[in-house]
Amino acid sequence: MSSAIFQQARAEGRTLLNEVESKQVLQQAGIPTTPARLARSRAEAVAAAGAIGYPVVLKVVSPDIVHKSDVGGVVLDLRDAGAVAEAYDRIMAAVTATQPDARVLGVAVQTMARPGIEVIAGMTRDRQFGPVLMFGLGGVLVEVLQDVAFRIVPLDERDADGMLREIKGFPVLQGYRGQAPADLAALRRLLLQLSDFVEQHPEIEELDLNPVLAYSDGATAVDARILLRDA
Repeated sequence: MSSAIFQQARAEGRTLLNEVESKQVLQQAGIPTTPARLARSRAEAVAAAGAIGYPVVLKVVSPDIVHKSDVGGVVLDLRDAGAVAEAYDRIMAAVTATQPDARVLGVAVQTMARPGIEVIAGMTRDRQFGPVLMFGLGGVLVEVLQDVAFRIVPLDERDADGMLREIKGFPVLQGYRGQAPADLAALRRLLLQLSDFVEQHPEIEELDLNPVLAYSDGATAVDARILLRDA
C-alpha cells in the first residue's frame, strides 16, 4: 500500500503526503496511529464518523495549510452526526476566511484519542549520515524546550532505550507527581518500528509524528506528516 500511495503522490506532482495518506502508510507498517478517513463533503464526514465511531475529530486537509489549528481547521470531541455536520461547515468557513487561496481537499475524520503524555518522534535525512531519528516531549514543548534525542538509523533496542532516557523530560515519562508512567516498552517499540520503516523506504525525506500520546498501556500517533524526497 505504501508504494501505491507514494506513486499516487508522485503522479500528482506532490512530495508531501496528507495526514490520511501518512497514517495509512504508517498503519500498514504496524505503527500505531488513530484511524483517519478523508471526507470531501459534509455527508462524507458524517458517514466516516459513523463508521469510525464517536467521539471524533475533524481536521482540514490542505497542502497549503501547515498549522491547522491556527486557521480554525481543527474541531475536537464531536459526539454525534449533527455536531460533525456543523463542524465541517465551520471549518470550511474559517479556512475560506483566513486562507481563501488554500487548496482544500476536505477534512480528515479521525478517532478522538484519550489524553496521554505528549511526545514527538520523527526522522530527518542527513546528507552525510542518512536517516536520523528524533524523540522528545511533544506538542509545544518540543518547540519551546528543544529537549530531544537523536540516533542514526538503524536503531537497536539499546539505542531506542537511550533516546527515551536521554531527554531531560524523562521523569515525566516515569510518572511525574503522581501521573501514571508511560509505557516505555511501547515507546521503544514505536522507535524501532520507525527505524525499520524509514530504512525500508529511502524515498522518505522527513517524517513527523507530533504528538504521539503515550499511555500506561501503549502509545498512539494522533498526527502524522511524511515528506518524500524529490524525484
